[in-house]
Amino acid sequence: MASDPVQPKLRAAVSPSASLPSVEDARFVVPDDVLDEVVDGLAGCEETVLSETVCGGILDPNEVEVWVDRATRLLRFRVDPEELRSEVPAVADGLYQLLLQVTLPDPAKPGAIVLRFLHRLIELRQMLSLDVEAAFHGDPAAKGYDEIVVAYPSIRALAIHRIAHELYGYGVPLLPRVMSEYAHDRTGIDIHPGAQIGERFFIDHGTGIVIGETAVIGHRVRLYQSVTIGATSIKNGAALRGKKRHPTIEDDVTVYAGATILGGDTVIGAGSVIGGNVWLTHSVPPGSRVMSEAPRLLVKGSEGRALVDESMDVDWNI
Repeated sequence: MASDPVQPKLRAAVSPSASLPSVEDARFVVPDDVLDEVVDGLAGCEETVLSETVCGGILDPNEVEVWVDRATRLLRFRVDPEELRSEVPAVADGLYQLLLQVTLPDPAKPGAIVLRFLHRLIELRQMLSLDVEAAFHGDPAAKGYDEIVVAYPSIRALAIHRIAHELYGYGVPLLPRVMSEYAHDRTGIDIHPGAQIGERFFIDHGTGIVIGETAVIGHRVRLYQSVTIGATSIKNGAALRGKKRHPTIEDDVTVYAGATILGGDTVIGAGSVIGGNVWLTHSVPPGSRVMSEAPRLLVKGSEGRALVDESMDVDWNI
């Protein structure tokens, strides 16, 4: 059989010996005058609030992330005594090093805060365990506790929040806030470390959840995705700093997807159910059922004739 004269040409075209430009050789060289201009514009500790802040010394968020991962693994996964004997001191020293980077309130001392935190680890583990139980009983899609511990973003976010809230309560600046933003970045769940959250808290799905600093949430509360527990906005927002700006959610409340509850004076009474997409800025008594006006479902055919035109009733037996 005659050889195909095209094949040698194809092989030659893709031969590794062909002279091709190397990625390493393709470097962009910044002209000296441009480099000098950029360096002069960025260097220094004056001119901008950002520059002054960084020059004054600032907590390294990368170090915080490393410590948060280690601390939450300790809280979620470590049970072997030998592992704990090595991990507890490592977490303690990591926290100590971070506390040295922030200005603690007088008369707080880094060592005393670390010891106080270590004594709380057992209770924090117990609280997180109750959150896992709440997720299993609240979500029929859960196949087991292992799936919840490993795969549910709400448990990761709550593990970080339980630790961050503890440190926030000690008056530790900045560190708890960096922790909460790390949880937000990883899970889509934004919980300020100041928020007070009771036992058996369940967040279903979780994406888009926002819970503000002065929110108070009771026991056995369930939230669905895109719920906001926030503050009303005023022109001079700084005037509200240090005041209660976010709602109180009492025990056994369920808040469905897309609901927005605002205001420091707003109290959602125990056992209430807040429907999806509700906008609520005032209190409701215990046992309330709150919903927007029942939506209308309208389906039209290609000729414009209504095929379905009905109100969508909601089953409140939930």
